[in-house]
Amino acid sequence: MLSIRNIVKQYAGHTALNDVSLEVKSGQVFGLLGPNGAGKTSLIRIINQITAPDEGEVYFDGEKLNQSHIERIGYLPEERGLYKKMEIGEQMIYLARLKGLSRDEATKRLKLWFEKLGMQTWWKMKIEELSKGMQQKAQFVATVLHEPDLIILDEPFSGFDPVNAEIIKEEILELNKKGTTILFSTHRMESVEELCDSIALLHNSKKILDGPIRDIKNTYRNNIFLIEYTGDKLEFNGEPPFELITETEGFDYSRTIKIKLNKGNTSNDVLKYLIPKTHINMLQEVIPSMNEIFIEKVSLIP
Repeated sequence: MLSIRNIVKQYAGHTALNDVSLEVKSGQVFGLLGPNGAGKTSLIRIINQITAPDEGEVYFDGEKLNQSHIERIGYLPEERGLYKKMEIGEQMIYLARLKGLSRDEATKRLKLWFEKLGMQTWWKMKIEELSKGMQQKAQFVATVLHEPDLIILDEPFSGFDPVNAEIIKEEILELNKKGTTILFSTHRMESVEELCDSIALLHNSKKILDGPIRDIKNTYRNNIFLIEYTGDKLEFNGEPPFELITETEGFDYSRTIKIKLNKGNTSNDVLKYLIPKTHINMLQEVIPSMNEIFIEKVSLIP
C-alpha cells in the first residue's frame, strides 16, 4: 500500500528525516512511533503531499505518489483543522466533496455516521460550540466519510474521555476489518498494543526499529518469569537454575517471585527445581511491553 524509500527532509539546516524507509502493507494497522521531534509529523506531511521530500520517493499502491492519490487518503491531524464558525453538517459535506463525493452521497453517508456516533443533533451546530472531545469526533467523521483506502491518524484519542476513546477505537478496528489500511501515530503505547500489527520507531530523524509487534516483542524477551507458590518462604539452596530478582508476599500464604533464567536453563528446569520444595500455582513469562521496548531503545541512542 505505502512504500517510503530513503526519505530525507530538512528545514533551515535542521534534519527532520534522515534516510527513512518503511513499508506499510495493505490492510495493516501500522504504528508510527517516536518521541517529540523524532520526525513523525514531517513524514506524515510528506505522505499527504503537504510538503515534498528533499530526497527519496513515496509509492502509493505501486504508483509514485501523486495528486490523484489525495482522494484515497484520509488524514486526521494532531492539530485540528475544522472551520470553527461553519455549520458542522455543511462542513462535512464540503470536505467530502473535495474528496470526490457528490452532495447526495456525502449527505447519505454523513447521516449514517451521525447516527452511529450519536451526533444527530449536531447538523446545525458550529465547531466552536463543541468541547474538545466533540470536535475530535467531528473531525474523525470528516476523515473517514469518503471511505479512503489509507487513513492516517495522528494522536486520534487526544481529548477523548475513556468511553468515546473506546468507541473510536472500535470504529478504527471495524474500518480495518473492511480492508482499510491505517497509519497510526501516537504516544499511547497501550493503544499500540491493542491496535497495531506492525510499527516503526523514529528517533532523532532516523528509523531505529521496525517490524511486526509480535516479532519485536520476541526479540526483546529476556528470560524473566513470575512464579507464584503457596507455603513457607523458600530457601534457594544448591544451584538454582535462575537468579532471584524480587519476592513479594500475597494472600493465603502465597508468595510471588520474579526470576531471571540462568544461561542455558529453561522454565522446565525451574519447575524441576521448585516442585519438590513447594506448591506452584502459576509460572508466567514476563514479555516486555511496547512501552518498555520504546523506552529502552530510545534511551540507548543519543
